[in-house]
Amino acid sequence: MGVPGDERGILDRASAIAARVEPRTAEIEHARTLPADLAREIARAGLFRLLVPGELGGLECAPATMVRAIETVARADGSAGWCTMIGATTGLIAAFLPEPAAREIFGDPETVVGGVFHPRGIARVEDGGYRVRGRWPFASGCRHCAWLLGGAIVHQGDATALRADGKPEARMMIFRAHEVEILDTWNVSGLRGTGSHDIAVADVFVPRERSVWFSTDPARAKGALYAMPTFGLLASGIAGVALGIAAGAIADLAALASVKTPTGGGRPLAARGAIQTEMAQATAALESARTHLLAVLDEAFAYAQRGGSFDAAARARIRLAATHATRESARVVDRMYEAGGGTAIYETSPLQRRFRDVHVATQHVMVAPATWEVLGRILLGLETDTELL
Repeated sequence: MGVPGDERGILDRASAIAARVEPRTAEIEHARTLPADLAREIARAGLFRLLVPGELGGLECAPATMVRAIETVARADGSAGWCTMIGATTGLIAAFLPEPAAREIFGDPETVVGGVFHPRGIARVEDGGYRVRGRWPFASGCRHCAWLLGGAIVHQGDATALRADGKPEARMMIFRAHEVEILDTWNVSGLRGTGSHDIAVADVFVPRERSVWFSTDPARAKGALYAMPTFGLLASGIAGVALGIAAGAIADLAALASVKTPTGGGRPLAARGAIQTEMAQATAALESARTHLLAVLDEAFAYAQRGGSFDAAARARIRLAATHATRESARVVDRMYEAGGGTAIYETSPLQRRFRDVHVATQHVMVAPATWEVLGRILLGLETDTELL
C-alpha cells in the first residue's frame, strides 16, 4: 500500500498540531494528561494513525516520516509528542489482527488506541477467547483512548501455556475503554502531561480475534511497513520524541542567550565563546544522531520493499540507531540546560521541562541502558534473546 498523502502533507499536519500545542504546554503539564480537545485534533490530523494500514483508512507512512512527524510535535511539547508516538505505534496492531476485528477497532478515523504490551496480566483460555485480569503501569494517553491493550501470559486452567519453543505464551489483549479501570498513579518528574496512569481489569472476556502477539502472529496487511521489526519501529518513535525535545532545547537556549546577561557579566550569553561552542557542538551531535537514524530507517524500509527478511543483525541496527539517537538527545538537553545557568531551574523556563521530559523518555525499556548490552552481544556474535528486538 502507498501512503494516502505524501510526506510533506503529513509533516504539514504535524506542524499545524505543534502550533496548537505550543501555547498550552503549562496547561498540559498541570492537567497531567493531554487535554481532550488537543487529543481530538491530533486524531483528526491522522497522527494517531501513521502506521495503520491504508486499507483501514490509515496513513501507512514510511518509518522515517513517522519519526519526523513525532519529532515535530515533541519539539512543541514532549508530552504531546509522546502521546502522538504511543497512538501511532499502537496502530501497528491493526496490521496483525483479523480484518473484522481491525475494522471494529480502527474503523472510526478518530479512534485512539493505547496501552501496554508488557505481559503483566493473566489470560485464562475460554471458549472463543480469554478471561483476563491484570494491572499495567505506564498506559500513556489512556484517558483519551477508546480501546486499551494489556499484555498477558496465557493460562490453560491453572497452568501456564507454553509455546513450541518452551517459552510462556503471551498475547496483547484489547479491551474497550469502559472495561478498564484507570488508577491515578501518574505523579512523576517528567512527561507529566502524558497521563501514563496504571490501568487494570479484574474479569474481562476478550475474544481471541481481539488479541495479538507480534513475535508469533504474522502480519495480515501486506505493505512493506509491516515487514519492518515492530519493536524497532517503537524504539524509533521514542527516539523521535527525544529528538524533538532536544531540538526544542537548542531553540530555547538560543532564545535565552540573546536576552540574558549573566550576573556579573557585561555581555549577553550569546556573546560568550563557551556558549557559542556548546551550541555548535550540541547541534552537530543532534544532527548526526538524527541523520543516522533516518538513514538507517530509509535503508531498512527500502530493504522491506524489496521483500527482505530481517535477521537479528538487521533488527539490531535499527535499535542501535534509535537507542543512540535517544541517548544523544538526552546529552544535548543536558548541555542546553547547564548552559542556561540558574535561569533554567525556574518553572517559567522551558529548559527545565525539556530536561525532565527527556530523562523520562530514556527510561523506556526499548531504549534504556540495558539495550546496549543486548545489542553488543549481537554485534559480538554471542547468543542472546532477540524476541523483543
